[in-house]
Amino acid sequence: MDSRVTERRNPRTQEIDLAEPAGIVDLMLAEDREVPRAVATQREAIARAIAMAESTFRGGGRLFYVGAGTSGRLGVLDASECPPTFGTDPSMVQGIIAGGVAALTSAQEGAEDDQEQARADLAARGVRAGDMVVGIAASGTTPYVRVAMEHARSVGARTALVACSPPPADMLAAAEIPIVAVTGPEVVTGSTRLKAGTATKLILNMITTGAMVRLGKTYGNLMVDLRATNVKLADRSERIVAEVTGLPRDEAKVLLGAAGGRVKLAITMHALGVDAAEAQRRLDAGGGVIRRVVPMPPPAVQ
Repeated sequence: MDSRVTERRNPRTQEIDLAEPAGIVDLMLAEDREVPRAVATQREAIARAIAMAESTFRGGGRLFYVGAGTSGRLGVLDASECPPTFGTDPSMVQGIIAGGVAALTSAQEGAEDDQEQARADLAARGVRAGDMVVGIAASGTTPYVRVAMEHARSVGARTALVACSPPPADMLAAAEIPIVAVTGPEVVTGSTRLKAGTATKLILNMITTGAMVRLGKTYGNLMVDLRATNVKLADRSERIVAEVTGLPRDEAKVLLGAAGGRVKLAITMHALGVDAAEAQRRLDAGGGVIRRVVPMPPPAVQ
């Protein structure tokens, strides 16, 4: 029997090929209910990863996700969502996938086993001391991920691992923070795009969202560092400013314009009665955390 839990057969779904569509839904829902429980067992490790990421960012370092296949795609996805959501520079959180950009849309055979390419890919991004590398390996055994973390440690970067099957000793040794959410055998044997993929997505959500909240990218649970790169986000920006300040929508839009489209700056300007330059100075002095600068909490949810 394969020692990797993600490669074992699931006795509860061994007759899924006989099920009607509704039965397939029921089987998959039953399995997916176990995913949050598995992730919850890693609460403390995830919290440590959030703290490590926050420390990395405050020190000017970057976060790199490294994975192959589904794991790599999920890392790239999470990294790509940070700039529009939190107003971060694209270099702050980056995803590295075995096989490069082509692997995002099609399988690159053998890429997950290419250990030399792992070193080359991290070197090409300039991974260095002060950075953080999160290896993502659903099976816990991906050679590309293990070598990437070993390379990261050799240059002084911090490391964490996200896995859904207990990793071997050499993989664990490369990770300062192992996050191992054992999700059990998949609905379809070995298809880690299913429960393992869902667990991975939950964990990555927590790491970046947690770190960004700690950096002051939210005011309460309001997204105040978003970039209004489309009509929907521009509308959201205006709604947030109007809700926090109590201004009519048209006045909130004018205020947002005076703040260069920056929600956090607009809120600070209004709360302190200062111009954009002074508001920015106050925010910088407060480490970018709006609650350290603005004397009132955000409005309560109605």
